[in-house]
Amino acid sequence: MTVFRLALSELKRMTGGILPKLTIVAMVMVPLLYGAVYLYANWDPYGNLDQLKAAVVVEDEGAVTKDGKELHVGRDVAENLVEGHKFDWQLADTPDEANNGVKNGNFAFALIIPKDFSANLASPENFDSATQAMMSVTTNDANNYLLTSIVDKVTTQVHASVAQQVGEQTANSLLTGYGTIHAQLVKAADGAQQLADGAATLDTGVGTLKTGTAELLTGANTLAAGQATLLSGAQSLQAGAGALNTGLDQLNTQTATLPADTQALSDGAAAVAQGNATLNGKVQSAIGTVDKLDSAASEAISGRLDQLVADKVLTADQSAKIRERLGESTTTPAVTDLKDQLAADAADIQKLADGSAAVAAGASKLAGATPALTSAIGQLAAGSAELSTGSGTLVEGQDSALAGANQLAAGALSLDTGAGELKEGSAKLSTGAAELADQLRRGAGDVPDPNDKDKDNAAGVIADPIRVDSVSQAQAANYGSGLAPFFLVLALWIGAFMLVQVMRPLTVRALASNAPSWKIALGGWLPFATVASGQALLLYAVVKFGLGLDPSHPWLTLGLLLLASLAFTALIQGIVALLGTPGKFVVLILLVLQLVSSGGTFPWQTTPEPLHIMHQILPMGHVVEGMRHLIYGADLAPLVSVLLGLLGYTLLGLLMAWAAVAKKKTWTLKTLMPEIEA
Repeated sequence: MTVFRLALSELKRMTGGILPKLTIVAMVMVPLLYGAVYLYANWDPYGNLDQLKAAVVVEDEGAVTKDGKELHVGRDVAENLVEGHKFDWQLADTPDEANNGVKNGNFAFALIIPKDFSANLASPENFDSATQAMMSVTTNDANNYLLTSIVDKVTTQVHASVAQQVGEQTANSLLTGYGTIHAQLVKAADGAQQLADGAATLDTGVGTLKTGTAELLTGANTLAAGQATLLSGAQSLQAGAGALNTGLDQLNTQTATLPADTQALSDGAAAVAQGNATLNGKVQSAIGTVDKLDSAASEAISGRLDQLVADKVLTADQSAKIRERLGESTTTPAVTDLKDQLAADAADIQKLADGSAAVAAGASKLAGATPALTSAIGQLAAGSAELSTGSGTLVEGQDSALAGANQLAAGALSLDTGAGELKEGSAKLSTGAAELADQLRRGAGDVPDPNDKDKDNAAGVIADPIRVDSVSQAQAANYGSGLAPFFLVLALWIGAFMLVQVMRPLTVRALASNAPSWKIALGGWLPFATVASGQALLLYAVVKFGLGLDPSHPWLTLGLLLLASLAFTALIQGIVALLGTPGKFVVLILLVLQLVSSGGTFPWQTTPEPLHIMHQILPMGHVVEGMRHLIYGADLAPLVSVLLGLLGYTLLGLLMAWAAVAKKKTWTLKTLMPEIEA
């Protein structure tokens, strides 16, 4: 008996009548009742929130900003909510009306905007009175538990929108203030620059003044020193004039007889000159007499020698030798000395004669000039007396002038010191004014001066500084698409579980045959696989074409569903075949464990630690992950491990079925009379 014949025989048995056929049809549709119908009911719940009635109460009285703009944020919020149609918003007159409506279920929830809502939103314009605006939301979990989470999300969005709107207004006012501050700082910087320019001019002028005072001080000190020198000179002049006057008086007295004395001197000098001239004549006469005597002596000697030669007393040679010797000096030394002395005396007498003549001439002139000299000495004496008197007056004046010069020097010193201090102050003023202008200009540059476009842009950034740019690598189209992977896989497990309620894991006829155990096990699984494949095909067709699920990889998605249905039926059929009726309870336990550990709704990592092990070893969680990758268009690499795992689970189920066949081929009393009837 072949495997396919075993499977066909079981399928024929199951379809042998009308009721079995209907049963098979019902089994094929079981996954639809759980998977497709549940997904249909929850396909897009957020798109139908406009059917929920919600109350909004506006008590806001409005406010007026500093620039005169009226704020009615509460009214604007209510209008935006009503126009947005996110919920079926109903305007209520009072908070009690809205709260009572939530209490009795007429409203899903209520949003209450208080009287001071706009005023508090505008309060940040005044830093000392800024108050946070509040909105009240009334919910009731008796209406629906998940509704509270939905309302929290909506109110958060309302809060963010209002905060951004009002934040932009507040930031815009703040930036406008910055513009005003910038303009005022620019004016202040211009004024400070003018002050700096004036201070620089003042500093230059004070520098010139300081130079002048320094020169004045130097001049005053020089003047004082000169006056002191002049006073000393005047005092010396006074003393000299006094001494001169005394001396001139004495000179005048002593030179009174000078004309007569000089005349006598002139006469005496003339007599001396006459005598010297006479004496000089006599000396010259004596010199002539000596020369005559010397010449006569020379002639006498020469004649005598000639006579001696003639007398032969001397020879000619001897006479020549004597003449030769007498040729050096024919005059005796005494005569020569006398002549020299007389010549010297004549020269002296001549000098004396010349000098006495000059003295006589000078004495004559002196005698002629002496009367005038004595007269001038008298006049000089009178002038020196006047000079002495005038020098005294000069000393007194110079003394007063020196005192004034000293006072001028002291004043110039004080003025120079003050000018120096003023120069230091003006320099500091100039530096400080320039620094003030520079810092004000820098400060003006640091303070923003935005135009209207920049203010609007900056206000938007300040009010909403963070923008999340979400990049979804794989994204579900809606809520139903997000749940589809979990509920499709769960529906297949439930469909396979329902098959063991109406189909036998192993046929008795096959167990009684001589067919190999593996053929019996495989033949027992194929009917399950066939019906489960029909379940998967029908479920996928309804979800795709009926609900509009659009997988990124449609054929791979269908293939994974078929492979999962084969693995689930093999595993369930093997467990029930091996354990019998208790195996159905085991399959139910596995269903529960996979419901809580597969991560169908929340990530499986958020479950308790013991369930992490269940997620790793049971198949449903891995198939859900594979379905997400195929439906949302994520990376397909993880599918390899999923496919290998499903093949492994299929093989495991078939091995358990083979073990069950090997076990049940031996009949026992329990086989004939089981403790629990299937």
